[in-house]
Amino acid sequence: MAETHSGGCQCGAVRFRISGPLGHAGICHCRMCQKAFGSWGAALLTVTEESLTWTRGRPAEFRSSPVVARGFCADCGTPLYMHEDRSGIYDIAIGALDDPNAAPPTEQVGIESRLSWFNDLATLPGHSTADDRAPEDLAKLQTRQHPDHDTDTWPPLHWPPA
Repeated sequence: MAETHSGGCQCGAVRFRISGPLGHAGICHCRMCQKAFGSWGAALLTVTEESLTWTRGRPAEFRSSPVVARGFCADCGTPLYMHEDRSGIYDIAIGALDDPNAAPPTEQVGIESRLSWFNDLATLPGHSTADDRAPEDLAKLQTRQHPDHDTDTWPPLHWPPA
């Protein structure tokens, strides 16, 4: 059986499947990726056009340059990919995978735009999202995020999803 990976946007309106092995994974610090992801940059992995199938919905696109399209969910705004015209390759957002741990980055590009504080991120103190929240406040938090697996229906008929 061939290796497959699935993923999609935060709300579930757009889902995809990658058939075969994942390609090269890296992080990009370029200013376009910073703006497109609203972040320090982007963690991306390469896949061929032939290995990528849209299984629910289709991404909207923004032309960030004359030769590059950036795909995103028109409903929730999740960044999904960068695609250079006629390259045959999609650079998929690693965070859009159902299992982002499947694609650990192996290099950084666009380092001329790397933010001055980026290298210190791993040294910051950490805590869980439940820390410092009262139990009654935690009970009120309901996610509308699509689960990290394919579903037969979208959106779920009842919130919260099972």
